Amino acid sequence: MERRVVVTGMGAITPIGLNVDEFWASVKEQKTGFAPITHFDAADYKCHLAAEVTGFDGKNYMDFKSAKRMELFSQYAVAAAKEALADAALDMEKEDAYRVGCAIGSGIGSLQAIEREHAKLLEKGPGRVNPLFVPMMISNMAAGNVSILFGLKGKSLDVVTACATGTNSIGEAFRTIQYGDADVMVAGGCEACITPVGIAGFTALTALSTVDDPARCSLPFDKERSGFVMGEGAGIVVLEELGHAKKRGAKIYAEVTGYGCSSDAYHITSPAEDGAGAARAMTNALADAGLAPEDVTYINAHGTGTHHNDLFETRAIRLAFGSHADRLRINSTKSMVGHLLGAAGAIEFVTCVKEIEEGYIHATVGYRTPDDEMDLDYCREPYVEAVPHALSNSLGFGGHNATLIASQYKE
Repeated sequence: MERRVVVTGMGAITPIGLNVDEFWASVKEQKTGFAPITHFDAADYKCHLAAEVTGFDGKNYMDFKSAKRMELFSQYAVAAAKEALADAALDMEKEDAYRVGCAIGSGIGSLQAIEREHAKLLEKGPGRVNPLFVPMMISNMAAGNVSILFGLKGKSLDVVTACATGTNSIGEAFRTIQYGDADVMVAGGCEACITPVGIAGFTALTALSTVDDPARCSLPFDKERSGFVMGEGAGIVVLEELGHAKKRGAKIYAEVTGYGCSSDAYHITSPAEDGAGAARAMTNALADAGLAPEDVTYINAHGTGTHHNDLFETRAIRLAFGSHADRLRINSTKSMVGHLLGAAGAIEFVTCVKEIEEGYIHATVGYRTPDDEMDLDYCREPYVEAVPHALSNSLGFGGHNATLIASQYKE
């Protein structure tokens, strides 16, 4: 018999809130996190805006020594994991630690450490490079640090699929529990790449918006869209086998019912123009969940605000859903928090769970001008209506496509 998997805890560090409640309240207020970059002097850069996390101090979530040995992406992951585990009321002293695992990914790891230590290398020589440079910089250290601090001794994964990382991490955690390799998984994504080389690199790709107006810089699906805005943060969920959750009386937010993936096998940065790859990830997830396209009424889109992504994702939705696409509500959380890269899919999954819980579909903030071929309902305004199933898409450089489906939990 297939093991059912439910969401019992959530945590978030975002540009519009340092916990799930703050984040969700900001989403409903249509608050955006876009402002001039403060992490470094961006005066000479073409891109001047980002969605930075503000007011965060790692020492509020862990002891000073632990914080000092962690780069920002890992600190975000630990903070969000701490909230998620507390929310789930999971007492590790009562658990078999080898049945509680971790799947937390980061698309890049620490660009800050690379920039800092490379400067030391050039200026002061190889003997001055920090002995902890490598274990602080590598992307798996988010999962490693969370496992160490909270005593999670089960499967520990760092899935890296660029902007699909958070979605794949939760999906692989879902599969791990389904398959019986764990009873509980702490899963999600984290990222902190608002650095000189991060902004310069994505700008050189022409992926970032260079608009200086915070109200018009991140415009998913809008005709005036001009690229994505770099965000940062972490989203973490606690996934649990249903029987295990019920036995300990856990609160159940939603059920994970479907997970689908594919590869475009097309281009290192552009999605396939016909949307076939992303469409297959969606249809795979629907099949996994045992749902017909008509059963789904809402999609949290990848919706980056780049010209190619939004057009090709729209084509993918039409390909996967046919005429039913006209009846879908489609929004982009990136219209408020920007693109959190490896953390994006995880924060968007948290958003989906909150939307299911409250029967509220948030607006795509800033959307006002339809584009020619993009003629779906992109949620100019929020909707207050039941959300039986929420489908969340993530598409990553390299052609990675991943889709999750969360559903209202029913006995």
